[in-house]
Amino acid sequence: MGEWTPRELRHSFVSLMSDSGVRLEDIARLVGHSGTSVTETVYRKQIRPVITGGAEAMDGIFG
Repeated sequence: MGEWTPRELRHSFVSLMSDSGVRLEDIARLVGHSGTSVTETVYRKQIRPVITGGAEAMDGIFG
């Protein structure tokens, strides 16, 4: 395997943080975004567990 690019490292970082349950707001701050909209747009595949977790919580609330 070759060397990792900065992009691959950054996306992997976001994936690991998301998979570990770090809040989206905290991930956005850690990668230098002023809000969550850019984080959600750029890293939508990496933050899927966060979004899925929110949907599951809503299902639990509203059954």
